[in-house]
Amino acid sequence: MAQFWQKEVAEKKQRKHNLAIAKLWLGQRTMAKQAKTLTQAEIRKVLDYTATRKHCARNRALVMTTYLSGMRVGEVASLLYKDIVDIEGNIRNEIRLSAEQTKGKEARIVFVNEKLRKELEQYIKVYQPKNVSCKFFYSQKAGSDGFSANTLTQFFHFLYKKSGVYGASSHSGRRTFITNLANKGISVRVLASLAGHKNISTTQCYIDVNDEMKRKAVELV
Repeated sequence: MAQFWQKEVAEKKQRKHNLAIAKLWLGQRTMAKQAKTLTQAEIRKVLDYTATRKHCARNRALVMTTYLSGMRVGEVASLLYKDIVDIEGNIRNEIRLSAEQTKGKEARIVFVNEKLRKELEQYIKVYQPKNVSCKFFYSQKAGSDGFSANTLTQFFHFLYKKSGVYGASSHSGRRTFITNLANKGISVRVLASLAGHKNISTTQCYIDVNDEMKRKAVELV
């Protein structure tokens, strides 16, 4: 009888835990379009906090990847080591996301600017897995093959909260990336292509976009 009740209690706790995670995930998705745009002071605040915690190199690289590339949290979670680092151990100039890695199920290129390259170079100094097919951003949980979109969403939620940056979410880095470029005069057509968005107005479709324009754009972040 005691074992039966212990099992019931354990299952009830697990259901409550799963429900809390589901609410957090749905809340993050609902907030995506209203995600807080981060100021330079807030980004510094988050980075200062990560510097005092375990896995500081990984955590800093995660924050800066969303801020400097504009990738979605699910895309960041899906990255493999070989997606970022070439066979000579150098950071790639371009991250080629497959259709399976993107929300819109369409492959696209993410351009790595110089700031992001330097951030990732610091990270791979402390993380060099033997299997290059491992996730680029490892998880400290035993037996885990890196973050999932869900667990990385939770990671950012609690990271911003503990850093004292309220209202921010896993979508904040991406929104900040787009907003910063828009403020610097980059056309919406270029921004839509960089972000992997499909829908823009007919007038904006007339603006010619090429890879060189996008590369110059990301260097302005």
